[in-house]
Amino acid sequence: MGHRCLASLGALAVVAVVVTLATVPIAGQAPTAAKSEKAAAVKKWTALHTAWGDPDLQGTWANNNATPLQRPKELEGRQFLTDAELVALKKNIAKLFNGDTDAAFGDSVFLAALHGANDFTSTDTTGNYNHFWLVDRELDNRTSLIVDPADGRIPPLTPAAQKHEAERAEYRKIHPYDGPEDIPLSERCVTRGLPTITAGYNSYYQIVQAPGYAVIQMEMMHDARIIPLDGRPHLDPGLRQWLGDSRGHWEGETLVVETTNFNDKPQGTSQINVGTSEHLRLIERFTRVGPNTITYEVTVEDPMTWTRPWTAKIPWKQTTDRLYEFACHEGNEAMPGTLGGARVQEQALAGAASGK
Repeated sequence: MGHRCLASLGALAVVAVVVTLATVPIAGQAPTAAKSEKAAAVKKWTALHTAWGDPDLQGTWANNNATPLQRPKELEGRQFLTDAELVALKKNIAKLFNGDTDAAFGDSVFLAALHGANDFTSTDTTGNYNHFWLVDRELDNRTSLIVDPADGRIPPLTPAAQKHEAERAEYRKIHPYDGPEDIPLSERCVTRGLPTITAGYNSYYQIVQAPGYAVIQMEMMHDARIIPLDGRPHLDPGLRQWLGDSRGHWEGETLVVETTNFNDKPQGTSQINVGTSEHLRLIERFTRVGPNTITYEVTVEDPMTWTRPWTAKIPWKQTTDRLYEFACHEGNEAMPGTLGGARVQEQALAGAASGK
């Protein structure tokens, strides 16, 4: 397969998150002496620079954070878990995700733990491999990756987007697999889209820099984003691409990347699961805050999709693991089976309707 869950030998491990927060006192998060000392150590760190003077972001970085993208309803109004809750959450992770459960992706690790589950079974009707094959997930005391809006939730869809999503859902009921274009982009191995917030599954990135350029190699779908830093304008608005058109510049020690010119094909990521429009605009900020950590912050703006922009902040950790080729389903070999299976289902339904 070439996926990290099978190929990252240095990162195979059991991941888990399990705790019933009701068993831990709910309280405000107070700064501790240890946190203050850690913050002071980070402040003393001297930023690295390339030979030509740009901040040095080079290396391989992993996003295996288990914090959910959106704040769960059970934690409404709370930006942080207490230290005691975090300890309990981590302790019970191993109890639930001990390698025997189905593989848990995205937010499901945190949510299963939050809800005090005794087992985890995937909702994927085609079956799943077990959690042993996934990399370790990391957890901090935040209750959501989203930092704006303050409620930690993705803003409501616009009326136009609600209508569009309803139409898409209705179309899928009637035409789930009429042709190749009906198969989701990720299943066709075209793209997982932007922004890059998916965690725990091929969520590794290699950054390479040269004078006037930064390149972000994404393990997922094996895409490389080549980002000019020389002040050139964006492509002509008539030129639209799956991953848009990125332009970057430095603001102090932070690489700021603006991406526009997305095409009009609904994409969305596995955690957003909403089709965005050609008006999507991303502002990404990459800041190396320590020898082994980059703070990745992304602001998502699409006035056709959401009622206001929203921002997520994710820690990327440096790793010695390699990026592996994302072979996906090896040349769309699964496509004939998917379309052929749909035809068989249609024939069976037609036969049942005619009484044959």
